[in-house]
Amino acid sequence: MKKKLIIIGAGPGGYTAAFHAADHGLDVTLIDQDARMGGVCLNRGCIPSKTFLHIARIISETKTVKEIGVAFGEPLIDIKRIQDYKNNVVSKLTHGLSMLAKQRGVTWIQGRASFLSSDLLAVFKTGGGHEEIPFETAVLATGSMPVGLPFAPASDKIWSSTDALDLPMLPERLLIIGGGYIGMELATVYGALGSRITIVEMTPALLPGVDHDLSMILLKHARTLFSSIKLSTRVIAINENNAGLQVTFESKDGGRADETFDRVLVAAGRKNIFDGLGLVNTSVKLTGDGKFIAVDQKRMTTDKKIYAIGDITSGPMLAHKASAEAKVAVDAILGKETSFQPKAIPGVVFTDPEIAWCGLTETDVKEKNIPAIISKFPWAASGRALTIERPEGITKIIADPDSHKVLGVGIAGAGAGELIAEAVTAVEKELRAEDLASSIHPHPTLSETIMEAAEGIFGQSTHIYRKK
Repeated sequence: MKKKLIIIGAGPGGYTAAFHAADHGLDVTLIDQDARMGGVCLNRGCIPSKTFLHIARIISETKTVKEIGVAFGEPLIDIKRIQDYKNNVVSKLTHGLSMLAKQRGVTWIQGRASFLSSDLLAVFKTGGGHEEIPFETAVLATGSMPVGLPFAPASDKIWSSTDALDLPMLPERLLIIGGGYIGMELATVYGALGSRITIVEMTPALLPGVDHDLSMILLKHARTLFSSIKLSTRVIAINENNAGLQVTFESKDGGRADETFDRVLVAAGRKNIFDGLGLVNTSVKLTGDGKFIAVDQKRMTTDKKIYAIGDITSGPMLAHKASAEAKVAVDAILGKETSFQPKAIPGVVFTDPEIAWCGLTETDVKEKNIPAIISKFPWAASGRALTIERPEGITKIIADPDSHKVLGVGIAGAGAGELIAEAVTAVEKELRAEDLASSIHPHPTLSETIMEAAEGIFGQSTHIYRKK
């Protein structure tokens, strides 16, 4: 008889776990409150934002080529067709997941799940009614949701990232609260489509946690695109009136100022979802700060029958992290020797320019006094970057000074998200800078910047002279 596995949450972590388990002969039931698989990432996050960012990039490029002799007129924005384009992409992908689930024999239930005990689950179906399902093992993959502002009034003029990705309208004046990756990606979209963007960020820099030299490249470009970027500033009040939303800002020196906007987008972070799961009826415990579900390296909770993956566990809230954890959890359930201990979980900000990194950052090695050699290759010396009018980028490699093992890589520039995969392999497999430097990279490509940054570890980068 097949082992019964329940998976709660059908996002990238949940459906990956379901498919991996079914491929290995388990009897899998996948439960989610949404009508479609894919979770936030596919339905209301990663994929919708990337469809809009594709449009933003095209608009941006039409403006850029004007300087080199090709002029286009002002773009005509058809919101309905843009919405349809996004919805069609999402529908194709969710339909594909549904077909894959059927092919694998995964049982799909739309509803809300709550534990009655460590081996019994109650499912309240969306269409009405409920059932109790006994199980041998469960995987929690319930994800996260946007954080709101407790002082903000209830108003349809105050958006979450979910609201913004429905593209309900194009506000003339849009304030984005939060200069992290979600805020900056949506600023890129709405700015390209014609909104006047103001960004407010509490910290002294955009993209908190990203190396300063990388985020500065984005900040420099963003200042040419957006009306205002307010750093070291916080929002302390929002009031709705006939003119719109009056927002009160407070700077780090205590100074206050009011401005009015048509819409406010709150992109101040996300919080995980495990309320209502009935965890009190199990032996599952939370981390000391109460923010996450505590798990071991096999993703097992303190209840041996229940595993947890993705945003509800500590670490970066990234779809690819959840997918990788899913396979570890299922392998552990199958009795395999496995452990989730990645050396490199890549992060990508799909702004213009893109920023990507993996492994140790320059900030890490400085704050923790880790011995390291840092080599930076400016894209102004890249033939490919110059041909596409994107010389503002930089590729950085951090290596051990003795073994030359690659410890981390950071990239800022066009297509950085595609380039980082080579760096992930290098860090994960403990390659040396020599391995990257001696591997022949195609010319002319942006991937050569990784090779040349690796050569720079030895002071020998072909297109950069460094006096010994």
